[in-house]
Order: sequence, then structure tokens, then C-alpha cells
Amino acid sequence: MVLFTAALLVFATPPDSASEAVIAARVEIVRTEYGVPHIYAEDLEAMGFGLGWVQLEDWGDVTAVNLVKARGEYARFVGHDSIAGDFTAREDYAVAVASWPLLSPETRAVYSGFAAGMRHYVRLHPGDFPAWMKPDFSGIDAHAREVQSWSRADAASFVRGLRRREGARGAPEPDAERTQAGADPDAFALDGSNAWAFHGSRTTSGKTILLRNPHLAWNAGYYEAHVVVPGVLDFYGDFRIGGAFGIIGGFNRALGWATTNNYPAYSQVYALETDPDHEDHYLLDGRSWALQERRTSVEYRTASGGLGTETRSTWRTPYGPVIHRTPDRLYVLKDPRDGEWRRGEQFLRMMGSGSLEEWLGVMRMRAHPSSNFTYADAAGNIVHLYNALLPRLPHEVTGDTAAFARSSADMWTELVPFDDLPIYVNPVGGYVQQANDTPDYTNLNVPMGRDTVPANVPAPRLRPRSQLSLSLVHDAPRLSLEDVVALKHSPRMLVAERVVDDLVALVKESDAMADVSVAEALRVLEAWDRTAAADSRGGVLFEIWANRYAETTDTARFFREPWTPERPMATPQGIGSPAEAEAAFRWAAGFMDGRGWAWDMPWGELHRVIRGDVDVPVAGCPSTLGCFRTLSFGPTDDGRLAADRGDGWVLAVEFGDIPRAYSVLAYGESSREDSPHFSDQATMFAQGGMKTVAFTTEDIQRTEVRRYRPGARER
Repeated sequence: MVLFTAALLVFATPPDSASEAVIAARVEIVRTEYGVPHIYAEDLEAMGFGLGWVQLEDWGDVTAVNLVKARGEYARFVGHDSIAGDFTAREDYAVAVASWPLLSPETRAVYSGFAAGMRHYVRLHPGDFPAWMKPDFSGIDAHAREVQSWSRADAASFVRGLRRREGARGAPEPDAERTQAGADPDAFALDGSNAWAFHGSRTTSGKTILLRNPHLAWNAGYYEAHVVVPGVLDFYGDFRIGGAFGIIGGFNRALGWATTNNYPAYSQVYALETDPDHEDHYLLDGRSWALQERRTSVEYRTASGGLGTETRSTWRTPYGPVIHRTPDRLYVLKDPRDGEWRRGEQFLRMMGSGSLEEWLGVMRMRAHPSSNFTYADAAGNIVHLYNALLPRLPHEVTGDTAAFARSSADMWTELVPFDDLPIYVNPVGGYVQQANDTPDYTNLNVPMGRDTVPANVPAPRLRPRSQLSLSLVHDAPRLSLEDVVALKHSPRMLVAERVVDDLVALVKESDAMADVSVAEALRVLEAWDRTAAADSRGGVLFEIWANRYAETTDTARFFREPWTPERPMATPQGIGSPAEAEAAFRWAAGFMDGRGWAWDMPWGELHRVIRGDVDVPVAGCPSTLGCFRTLSFGPTDDGRLAADRGDGWVLAVEFGDIPRAYSVLAYGESSREDSPHFSDQATMFAQGGMKTVAFTTEDIQRTEVRRYRPGARER
């Protein structure tokens, strides 16, 4: 039995404030227009210090709280409701402690500096934090944020499926079901990203262009920053709030990359036979083996203000955690991400790479497995890499069921080699694109051969957003950087293009036309331009119809012709359930009439960007309706819809002798409502505008707003 307690949470005593002041003197922060921080540091420790400082400046206590959570100590300050996350964090923290000496000195320097910058800020601004917050963060705390674990979500999904198949009832498995509290699985289906890269043969300048465009909730913490360490780094990108290495995209003088989510089956569940003669044992390789029990104790704040302690047990095998048990079987999740601790180190090396060869060499670390990477560089290369940690299975792909293992040889032990992953380098046609679907259609000129990729790459899929992505770029003429920006903000709604003609025809032929209101609403829909442009009239009616139709129709019958690999860019199309579609249109027309909304209400009258004092119309629609300008909306108190998910940070960069770029961060650099940078990009974003990125020293000086050292008087 292994016991995890607070005794494992040991780290070197953080230096005192005098030591932090010494590091602060080695970093200077320049804020340019819109509050973008440019961190000039003498070394990597000072760079990390600056990143920790500006995150707390702009986002308050979020990052500090995240480091407390990373230690598995949050419940001792806020109560028992947070204890589940602490138990999970203790596992990752133990990995962080053990792996700390194995990190490169450069990576440790960034983590240590990041923690020091946060300590310095908390000491100087105690009123910005909860009373219980102490400036005691360490580099190990920051490192723990990057440690990866086995997927509780995969485990929970498997157990739910197993119970459904068995017709079982009762409480869920504790270990498998501990997923993110309050998480809405349907909401995460809206997450993802867009990415384009264009070869010089497709651009007016002859230079490569890269587009990055993540889609997450608007509280996800994308944060634009620039770090400069002379002779080491000069990198501009999105540094996600909450850690030192949330660098999921950006560029240096030589190259840049963008990420998009991919969804391969990383983990594999194995069913092992229990030993009927020995409790907590299983049979494998012809003998009995004892399960490993891990007992973890976590303190929590009680309702009376004291401290309570709860201890839980988890069970493991050398192959992974036990996620479910029956009298004759135990189920083990073998996940290649479990215990991976080099993510920060990989990103640091990527930030400093100077060529495609060097960058691909770093990618072989495979410490960030959950994203595709789209790449461009100043040497003229474009690349799309389907990056994944795919197990090399010694058995058939099992999907959502378990593979039975009688011997250890029945379980995977190796990964699919890096060189066997799908990759496109400078393909014919001069572009690569990704919008969260499989790599089969990264470039329509170069179909991916399924016989050349591992069997556990997900089956081909090309959803409407991906099809629109391809249609925008495949036959486009040579593009300037400004053209790429304009294409990115295209308001086309592909699902509407595929079904509106059918819908209009079937309603015209129905007895619904006897209703004057339905007939007038249909004329609006027929005249509509099939876009989610802010001034487009008819899109609101279509969206309400589409949502109602989806609610009342089986998913498989939504379209007349479902998507097929044989016609990947022409399907799905048409109305698959005419009666339900016609009824949904009657309902939609009546719904709008009942609300007092005109059927030709402009899209932007209902769909808004509302942030601070900004309240403006916006173009864009959910990915489910086939918009590349992807936005999701939440209801406001007055019945309108406010953008709260989707396009948030957009970057477009052209690689020449000096990179030239545009960017926009919809929700601003700061989450503090009293900050001038809380909403100063919101109108620009809503109108499809982007700001010029200040990357060179001259551009930074020209747009400089203030310059200071952390904790020192500004000048």
C-alpha cells in the first residue's frame, strides 16, 4: 500500500522578498496598445517572473488559485465541495515532485521564475487575494500544472457504456465518475479551433501565412503576450492564464504554429480476470498479482472553520488504474498520457526553434498529445501534423468496449511511431487546413491513404465547418494577409446553404401556406442570403427553426442525404424529415411572432457582443450550423443573445524577413472589469477587425503606453 499525504507535498522553501526583488530587477514590461505585455528579460528565470506578474495583474487571483489547486490543497481553504479535485491533484503533484530534477535547467528556471513573480505580486498586493492566500508558491507548483494524468472522462464514459450494456443500475464508480464538476458534455462539442497555412505559391507576397483561431468559452483565459530573452527567445503568442506554459500557438522570427483539437482514442480499457482465491488480486500471465492500493488523505475546511480530513483509496496495476470492478472482472485504463511531465519543456523548445527540422525534432517529444499542429515558416514551408500518442494495439480496435487480457502480451506496450503519424509537408495546392476533423481532408488535392495510417486513427469525418473551411481556401486566388483576415470572418452558414431550398419548397407545398404568418415568414427565409452577417435578415428565423427541427427529429434523419466519404464536399444536404421540418417552421414563425420579433430581424439585433460598456451586433454562428466564424451565445436578461464561446483569440501572421501579423482578443487582455483592457477589443472583434501586432522594437516603441519593472514605480 502507498500512502499519499501532505508529507509528499514537500518543496524547497521559497526565497524571501529580497530575492524576488533581485529577479524583478532583471525584467522590464512594456505595455502597448490594448494592454499587450512585452516582457524583456535578461534570462529565462526573469521571463517566467514577468509572466507570473502580468497574469496576476490582468486576471487577478485566478493563476494563484490554480497553483494552490495544483498542490491539492484548495479544499483546506474553501471547503469540502472542492475535495475531489484535490485528490486528483495529489497524484499529479507526486509526479511533479519526482520529475522536477529531471527537467532541463532552462525549464526549471521558467517555472521557478513564474512562481517567484507570483509571490512578489501577492506580497505587494494582498488585497487582491483571499485572506487565506499565502505567497508560498514554488516552481514545483507551476510544474504540477503541466503534469498529465489518465483520463477520468474516458473512464467515466466507459463505465457508463458498460452499465448500459449490462442493464446495470446504481451509483457510478467513484474513480471513473470524478470528472469536472458541472461539466456539460454537449457544451464541449462546441469547442475546437480553426487553422490555415498557405504556401508562398498561394499568396500575393510569395511568403507563407499562418492563421490561428481557437474556439473555447470566453473565460478560458487566452492571453496575448510577447517574451524576449536576448539570444534565447523572441516569441509572440497566446499564453493561457493559469500556468507558465500555456503556449498553444504563436510565432517567433523564423516560424509559428497553431493547434486544433484532435480526438483519437488515446486510452484503452482492458478486462482482467479476478483471482477468486485471493481478495484484491487478479490473474495474468498464469499467476496471481496483488492490486496496489493508494490511500490519499486530504484536509478540508469545515463549516465551523476548522479542519477535517478525508482519506480515500484508489487501486492500480502496473498497467494503469482500476476504473471498475465486478466479482469476476476488473477493468484497467491504460492511457499513454498518464504521468507525462515534459509538456512545458517541449513548448519551451518549440518557442526557440529556428527551422522546420529543429521544430519537428522537438515534436518527437510528443509531450503535448491532444492537438493537431499547423505550421508555417520564413523558409517557405507549411506543415500539418496529426499529432497524437496512439497505442500500437496488439488486438483489434475495441471502440468503447474492453479488450480481454490473459497475458501482459495482450496489452499494448508501445506507441505508434512518430514517423507513422499523418503529416502533410508543402502539399500540392499550397495549403493545409484543420477544423477539428480527421486528417483525411487536410488538403483536397492530397487525399490521405487510409492504408498508410494506424487503424486507431478515427474514421473519416468532415463536418460542415470543415467543409466551409475547405471551400473558402481550396479554389481561392492568391491571398494577401489582409485577404486571409477577411476570409476568416466569412459569415457564411453552410448548413443553411444545404437545406433552405428544400425547406422552402416543402413548406410551399404544404397546407401551412394557408396561414398568412407562415407565408410571410417563408418569403423572408427565401430571400435570405444564407449568412450570419450582422445585418443579414432571415438568419434568426432559420436558427430558431434549425434548433426546433433538431429537437424533434432523430439525428440520423436531419438531412436527406447524410455525409459520405464518396461525396465529402457535397454532403450532407437536404431535408430528411419533411413533416417534422414543416412543423418546426410553423413553430418557429409562431415563436418569433409571440416574442414580437420581426421575421426579418437582423441577425445582429439579437446576437451581440456584450462586455463592459460595449453592446454591439456581431456576425457568426455555432459550429453546428456550419459557420467558420464560430460563435455560441448565452441568453441575456432582456432576451437577447450574448457571445460567450467560440472565436476569441485570432492571429494571422505572414513570415518574411520580419513577421507581419494581425490579432484580436475578443474579451480583452484583462478579466478585471475596472481595467481599460476589459473590453477595449470587443467592438473591433464584433466588426471583424484586427489590430496590428507590435513585434519589432520599433513597433513596440511606437505603440508603447507604459514601461515598468514588476513592483517598481512606473516611469
